[in-house]
Amino acid sequence: MALINLTLQGKGGVGKSFVASLLAQHYLKRETPLQCFDTDPINQTFAGYKAFPVETIRLGERPDEINPRYFDALIEQIMAGPEDGIVVIDNGASTFLPLLGYMVEAQALQMLADAGHEIRLHTVLTGGQALNDTMEGLNHVLQSVPDLPVVVWLNEYFGRIERKTKSGDVESFEHSGLYKKNRDRIHALVRLPEVRKETFGHDIEQMMRARLTFDEASQSADFPIMARQRLKMTWRTIHHSMEQAVL
Repeated sequence: MALINLTLQGKGGVGKSFVASLLAQHYLKRETPLQCFDTDPINQTFAGYKAFPVETIRLGERPDEINPRYFDALIEQIMAGPEDGIVVIDNGASTFLPLLGYMVEAQALQMLADAGHEIRLHTVLTGGQALNDTMEGLNHVLQSVPDLPVVVWLNEYFGRIERKTKSGDVESFEHSGLYKKNRDRIHALVRLPEVRKETFGHDIEQMMRARLTFDEASQSADFPIMARQRLKMTWRTIHHSMEQAVL
């Protein structure tokens, strides 16, 4: 049956749509049908990629609400899709809580699982000032949907994902109480390593702004030769991490 990937995080600007694009790039290499949906009502970044078959889905009349009829239509599309297909759904931060609440209330994800589909929830942790907010978002996902595997993406673009304990020690996510308590729930950790912002970081930002895949950008004459080389190196590193995570 289908493999359904859903990105969920209540903090905006932490790389959630980037993760959705990485998943789509990863799955494009497989000889299986790929369906992509962008449900972000404000920033439809994922839908801007021409390399993926992304369909924009409206979930409500307002950016911060869910109309059950619209979400039900999305579930119908997934259920009617190819049995051996792969689905990637990118959800916006503004609808994080109402979408999660409705999925739990209607047992939508459980229905998909009961139909034989494999479901993975993807969420992003980021270093820096947003660490606590993204940890809270992850905790909310784990508590709200207690029976589905979660892939945690460790985005170190804004800094290392670690914080000081009361004793003054530096604690990584892998040593945190949240990870230890939910270790059996976490399908994999995928690390997006910290990069030099003046070179690698700038190249990635340019690539994302143009809504290009790594392969497209590394072959584009719009990027300088060394930028293309850095993008090739970055994709090899990320793709290897994704393969190690068995996504």
